[in-house]
Formats: sequence, C-alpha cells, structure tokens
Amino acid sequence: MSLPQSVTLFEVGPRDGLQNEQPVSLSSKVALVNDLSHSGLTHIETGAFVSPRWVPQMADSNQVFSKIERSDKVSYTALVPNIVGFDAALQHSPDEVAVFTTCSESFSRKNTNCSVTESLQRFMPVLEKAKANNIPVRAYLSCVLDCPYEGPTSPQRVLTIAKQLLNMGCYQVSLGDTIGTGTPKRVQAMLDCLLVEIQPECLAVHFHDTWGQALANIHQSLLMGISTIDTSVAGLGGCPYAKGASGNVATEDVIYLCHGMGISTGIELKAIAKAGWDICKALNRRPSSKVSLALQSNQSM
Repeated sequence: MSLPQSVTLFEVGPRDGLQNEQPVSLSSKVALVNDLSHSGLTHIETGAFVSPRWVPQMADSNQVFSKIERSDKVSYTALVPNIVGFDAALQHSPDEVAVFTTCSESFSRKNTNCSVTESLQRFMPVLEKAKANNIPVRAYLSCVLDCPYEGPTSPQRVLTIAKQLLNMGCYQVSLGDTIGTGTPKRVQAMLDCLLVEIQPECLAVHFHDTWGQALANIHQSLLMGISTIDTSVAGLGGCPYAKGASGNVATEDVIYLCHGMGISTGIELKAIAKAGWDICKALNRRPSSKVSLALQSNQSM
C-alpha cells in the first residue's frame, strides 16, 4: 500500500455542514462560498434543493447559487432528492448534482420516507435528465459501517448498493460513516470488499468525527488508494437524522494531515481557516477544527 501523490477535497460545509447548524443569513452563506472559492478548493457543495419543511437551513439555496461569485476553477454542486429538486436546481446551473441513499432500510425510512429500492428508483429520472444536460451526478451512500437503528453494515451490502449507483450513471459514490463509529480496521475490511470490483477513483470517503476516528480512517483510506475525501470547513455539521452524529471531519485538519504526509491538496490552509472562523462567528460558535484553533492560538493566521 502506498499513499497518493495528490488528493481532491470535496468541501461540503455550505450544505452538509450548515444544514445541521443554527440558521445563518443568506449573506453569510454567500460569503462562505466565495471565501472557499478562493482557497484552492475545486469542489464545493453549495446548497440543497430539498423540502424546506424538512431542512429549513437550505431553503434559500436558490438565492445562494444566484448570488455567489463563481470561479471557473470550482465545480459547484447541488444536492437533489428527486426530479423535482433537480428541476429546481437546474434553473441555477449547478456544475454537478448529488443524490443520496443509504445501506439501511430503517435509516432510509427516517431520512427520505421510502425504502432503499424506492430511493434508487427516484434517481432514475434525475440521472436521465442530468445526462441530457451534461451534468455529472455524484452519490452519497450513508451508514456504510454502522446504522443507528440496525447496527453494523456488512461490506457486501455496501458493495451491492455502490455498484447499483455506479451502474445507474453516478460517476462517484461517497461512502459515509454517518454516526462516526468506524475504525481503521473496519474501514479496511469494507474497502477490501469494494475495491475488488470498483475502481478507487469511483469512490470517496465521508467520515464524521463523533468518536474521534475520522483522521485515522482517512489515513487508512489513503493507504488503500482512495484520493477523494469529503470535508467540512471548521468541522461544521453532522446528520439531523442520526442523533449524536456530530461534526463532519474538518477541512483544515485533513489539509494539515495530507500536507504533513507530502500529499498535495492545492489548497491554502490559512485561507480555509479564515473562512471557517468567519462562518463560525456568524454561528456564534468556535470551529471544531483543532488545526484552526491551533493556528489562532499561535497567531499564525
């Protein structure tokens, strides 16, 4: 096993982060995306076209997309649950869209009020219309290690659904440790199973740091050839449907880890840290990123 020379960090803070925080103003969201756009990031999940009844923090995603200053070096992603969401997103010209499902039937019912099979069926018109409009589609697959309702997830279950998503036309599947209980040994077992049939570039990892294992799990994934990592500036967010699932892994901490191992990210650490502090001021909280806190403590920002 050897480490990749470079990685892609897929920034999910403006969507997956903010959707599980206190509401912030439209101007704060726009400023966050603009700041992230100037940091060297190439992928920013900018908003979600979902029901405001279920995710009120994303109700103004259409305005966010309309007001941000786009960079031609950045792909701006919109999360969509179905064709209705896709059609709404399409009016704002996302560079790509993301769909989401899970390995757990119970979690699927709680999250999207449908079975896993039904959720996949909802994606078909999205994928067809996205293809017609030359818009790439990425997929999130949650509960790949554990489900808060059903317990451990078998690697074979993850493989089966990941293959379905790729065969449907998704270019990549992001593997989510939704409640943050995974450890490197279990990550290795899951990836050992998947990589027999799926190329590593078709997989990303999305770790929550609830149990403090996210960086260790990312290191394990890097050793196995995974080179796309979902991260959230300042460690914002979690999952509103998984009680206690705090904190996506912080973008700042992953950059520091990668740079310390000689892996290129193309991202300016201090620029990300400043963006994190600015949005945290709007949220009236401190960043969860240890690297960000250390930078401020050392007055290095």
